[in-house]
Amino acid sequence: MNSNRRIAAICYPCIFEQLHSLARVTGLDEEEGKMLFEHSMRHLLATHGEGLVVQHIIRSATDRAIALSGKGVDYDPYGAIKKQLNDIARQFAGGFRNKIRHSSEPLRDAVKIAAAGNIIDFGAKRHGSLDIEMELSSIDERAFGRFDFAEFSGRLKLAGKLLYICDNAGEIVFDRLFIEEIRRSNPGLEVTCAVRALPIINDAVLADAHDAGLFDVAEVVSSGSVYPGTLLSETSDEFRGLFDNADVIISKGQGNFETLLDVADERLFFILRIKCDQMAKLSRVAKGELVLMQGRGKLNVGCGIN
Repeated sequence: MNSNRRIAAICYPCIFEQLHSLARVTGLDEEEGKMLFEHSMRHLLATHGEGLVVQHIIRSATDRAIALSGKGVDYDPYGAIKKQLNDIARQFAGGFRNKIRHSSEPLRDAVKIAAAGNIIDFGAKRHGSLDIEMELSSIDERAFGRFDFAEFSGRLKLAGKLLYICDNAGEIVFDRLFIEEIRRSNPGLEVTCAVRALPIINDAVLADAHDAGLFDVAEVVSSGSVYPGTLLSETSDEFRGLFDNADVIISKGQGNFETLLDVADERLFFILRIKCDQMAKLSRVAKGELVLMQGRGKLNVGCGIN
């Protein structure tokens, strides 16, 4: 484990919000919810947040919540919510697909739609506080604080292998639209999508990818990650091989941005919405704005988890 990892103080309120949401969606009663908070607080107090990232705490808390719920190790706390998110996203997908196909710059518009889809994130918003339909209906109003499109499109034209690291359910419906356009722009490209190995918040797993139709446009694999992000040293050998051999890597969402920032090179492009002050600090992009951001050499931010 990277000894430079630690959880920033500014991230603690987000952890508490996640614990509250987790207790709610798993149906824990007041006493069980208290036990869940105490479990995570003991973990933080014992380590002072050193040697950890937020993703470690959320994984540990999720395992504890599932155990407290008594619903079995295969229980997905956000399973029904993720199905609903895919269903809502599909309501907008046809219109966005038409927009892309009739655009004078279809790849550019597909990037923007994929980026704007990153609003669907209960890792940064407590469940119940996010009006998905309102957010999606205003997708064209979203501003980009960083848009390295020339670099992205240039590398994509020459690429033979693309690794697409997915983030949330719902969002992956728009990832499918993006991949459709990517494949039209480069018909010979091999595209592999990676999703989480185990349920965690509303991050996509293989079942969600099936539901969203990702298997129709790409090979889909588990990254081996059990976290809301991609800690490369804690992924599968298969995934690390795909990562090493890809000509272009697309990393969706905040969790992947946090965990891949320190290994990003010029092949890697982060696509996300900046949702908190810590990510604004790391990216030097204002909170609320979207980014298409090339990795090391273009990023101009400090590496690692602060």
